[in-house]
Amino acid sequence: MLSKSHPRYESLVLRDKIVKASKAGYLADSAMIAHGRGEAFDYLLGEKTTLPAKRAMYVTVAIMLLSKNPVISVNGNTVALAIDEIIEFAREIDAKIEINLFYRTDDRVNKIAKLFYDRDYPEILGTNNDEMMHINEIKNPRASASKNGIYSADTVLVPLEDGDRAEILSRSGKNTITIDLNPLSRTSKMSDVSIVDNLVRAIPFMTKIARDLKLQDEELLREIIEEFDNDINLKESLELFKIKEEVK
Repeated sequence: MLSKSHPRYESLVLRDKIVKASKAGYLADSAMIAHGRGEAFDYLLGEKTTLPAKRAMYVTVAIMLLSKNPVISVNGNTVALAIDEIIEFAREIDAKIEINLFYRTDDRVNKIAKLFYDRDYPEILGTNNDEMMHINEIKNPRASASKNGIYSADTVLVPLEDGDRAEILSRSGKNTITIDLNPLSRTSKMSDVSIVDNLVRAIPFMTKIARDLKLQDEELLREIIEEFDNDINLKESLELFKIKEEVK
């Protein structure tokens, strides 16, 4: 058993979740590579939530609270790392959750859907029984979207996203929000709001924010949104990645 005194305890716990999810059969083969890339960026960030990330989170929550049909898109990595936190956040802001996979197979979808059902969340969208539509401009399996979910959403939160879909969703008039540890990624640049933080820190923090902002009037929420500039926020995030220690 891994000791909590281990200096890399939290990181190893997340790796173990990814490994177990892979063995369970609902992660794509490339999922571990994607997780490792994100972990490297998080290490350079100091494995902490920064001020620019918090700013983007407040904007995210404000947008989702004002939206008529907000949807949280989840893939295998997201589910493996933070399924319980995603459900709690979705319920707090009255958002839908939709399964959307790049390497989509009926087996993977069924396994992920079961994880939600087992947690008393039967409303999961994007299942094999859902009414799916096709977003024409997206040239990969992620073009499939639930009619009542991403297809008709006005706001989509897309953690651990691919850049082409983020760009097209944003261009189609949807508020597109991402959680991506790489501020230079196409996803971060193409999204309307980019949260440069680890998913496992961002989602619980946004749940706390939502409990506060739900008590505020809409005028304040709109002010939070209007004062935000994603390009400036990304530049501030990038500056925090400077490696200050000299190599000996």
